[in-house]
Amino acid sequence: MTGFTPCLWFFHGDGEAALTRYVELFSAYGEASVLHAARAGEGVPGVPAGQVLTMSVSLHGREIMALNGGPAPFAHSEAFSMMVPCGSQEEVDHYWYGLTADGGREGNCGWLVDRWGISWQVVPTRLFELLGGPDPAGAGRAQAAMLGMSRLDVAALEAAYAGE
Repeated sequence: MTGFTPCLWFFHGDGEAALTRYVELFSAYGEASVLHAARAGEGVPGVPAGQVLTMSVSLHGREIMALNGGPAPFAHSEAFSMMVPCGSQEEVDHYWYGLTADGGREGNCGWLVDRWGISWQVVPTRLFELLGGPDPAGAGRAQAAMLGMSRLDVAALEAAYAGE
């Protein structure tokens, strides 16, 4: 086995719009591209002929596939999320505001749900360093600060770790 590819089921043709938006967002901080798109032929239940049936993209070297499954009763769940490790506050803000735009909603602790119902974790890599740092009390303060945030704030997390 060479790996696996998450396949996200979308409704009413939203897969193409979602993955196109993800490529647009992720191309700002690395390579992102459409790998392929297959259009539905005549007779595909719930998917008009000519509409994208499946589409695959590469986001920073990770492949994701969308399936436009028509109007089915399946819903996305926050039990599955896509995590975006970010190297700076600027990058956190880029993904946070880009993924919550146009109907997404903010969650807690760096979690959000985009307008298509996909759950994301937008996390500065600095958080992992602070939570695993040599000062257990500082790590606890950083964790407590994180628990009170929606969009994660690197400077505030660092200040909490330092006891400021």
